[in-house]
Amino acid sequence: MKITEKRTGENARTYANRMILDNIVNLELPPGTGLSENELSIQLKLSRTPVREALIEMARIGLVEIIPKKGSFVTKIDYDFIEEARFMRLSLENSVISLACREGILPEALGRLKANLEQQKKVAMVLEDAVLMELDNGFHQILFDSVNKGRVYGVLQSQMVHFDRFRILSLKTLKAAKASVTVNDHENILYALEKRDHELAEMVMTRHLTRHQVEKKDLIDIYPDYFL
Repeated sequence: MKITEKRTGENARTYANRMILDNIVNLELPPGTGLSENELSIQLKLSRTPVREALIEMARIGLVEIIPKKGSFVTKIDYDFIEEARFMRLSLENSVISLACREGILPEALGRLKANLEQQKKVAMVLEDAVLMELDNGFHQILFDSVNKGRVYGVLQSQMVHFDRFRILSLKTLKAAKASVTVNDHENILYALEKRDHELAEMVMTRHLTRHQVEKKDLIDIYPDYFL
């Protein structure tokens, strides 16, 4: 596990949730991994109660399976969950990018998108998977914020955990090629946005958010034990 310090004002339960979720999504705890309350408590320097509550929460969202008398395990990646998340995300993202093209966005938001993209280029060169995905998410969040739909993005992000595991697996496996494609897609999205061409914007956004369908077979072949 990769463990970071508690954030200011973060209680034990929230901290346990964040650490376990981050490690599952970023594949530090791969699909099928057994999870011991006692070991997690020691690693996180917490009592077992917040750890147990965190595991129950992870089970609620489908990332952990709790089997009576056997223990808790990180669930395998369910491609049906990924497809549902993709459907929701693509529908919302295309609506947002179309709205941004039709109404235009403020120069401040455009500047934030360009700054984010420059950071992506730097991170892609050194292949920092988790950081690149964080910047990727940030790029899309700015798009939602730019048309006053930030709360919609928050709801969307809460439903993306299963898709995010697939995205991280893709980044870790395909490395430079995947990082380059991600950055290039964002450049094309930004170009269409600056041109206020909503048809082009929706086309490149759709291509960006459906690339996983091409990657699916290769990743399942390489990691058969990670998938249902």
